[in-house]
Amino acid sequence: MREIVRQKQRKTSLSSTGTKIIIYTILGLAAVTTIFPYLWMVLASLKTGIEISTYPEQIFPKNPSFTAYRRAFEELNLWVGIKNTLVLVVFAVLFPPVVSAMGAFSFAKLVLPAKRVLLLVLLSSMMVPYAALMLPQYQIWQSLGFVGTLWPLIIPNFFGGALMTFFFIQYMQGVPTDLFEAAKIDGAGYLNQFFAIMLPLVKPALSAQIVFAFVGTWNDYFIPSIYLNKTEVKTLQLQLLSLQQQQNNLMDMNMVMAGSVISSIPMLIVFTTCQKFFVESLAISGIKG
Repeated sequence: MREIVRQKQRKTSLSSTGTKIIIYTILGLAAVTTIFPYLWMVLASLKTGIEISTYPEQIFPKNPSFTAYRRAFEELNLWVGIKNTLVLVVFAVLFPPVVSAMGAFSFAKLVLPAKRVLLLVLLSSMMVPYAALMLPQYQIWQSLGFVGTLWPLIIPNFFGGALMTFFFIQYMQGVPTDLFEAAKIDGAGYLNQFFAIMLPLVKPALSAQIVFAFVGTWNDYFIPSIYLNKTEVKTLQLQLLSLQQQQNNLMDMNMVMAGSVISSIPMLIVFTTCQKFFVESLAISGIKG
């Protein structure tokens, strides 16, 4: 009897080991497929113009050089793009998450007249494609004289976002209402209830939205391309596009790769340091959805 049990355990162990080998092999291949393009970009940025234009191209540079990075900063003045992008990132990180959380708190925990109607309006606004709003918004900003400045990208941050608000509503509905009723009895106002009770309880969701706001704003190209038509206000992504359009031959491609590497560094830092917030956000979305 014991021998039969041992044989079953061995078969189970072997099948489990075989399954793990297959899974890890697939994951390893997926990781290599994902990492290789970025690795090639980094290596290409270290090549000379002659090396990158030769055929067949070698993966590793013969004489690694940071000349392409120096040229990218000198000829394109990347510092201006980095500064403009950081300005937009600061506003996108500071205001929309907090403002959206405040709006979600009113929907989730406060008694409001016509709250269902207001929530329906909020959800309906998410269904309108941006293409339908793009021209009217552009005309409004143009009439205000803000086209060619950062203001069309800064001002909307003060009003939060519908999708972000809806995300917070789903999260806050799981917070016990008794906490706020007790705080109300103790004389706490709505702002005090929000900042002292609700905000600390939704830190995981708030952190996730802050990270998403950073990533979305840093990588955003489409909306800045509509309004930022002057060199001094272009973001880093727009500068990289200009660099790609200006390079006339493969000799300059290493400079394009260098600019792309510089642009990706903040994303690498964010993903490595804030990975748990992405996982928590996906878990929260799955549970609440």
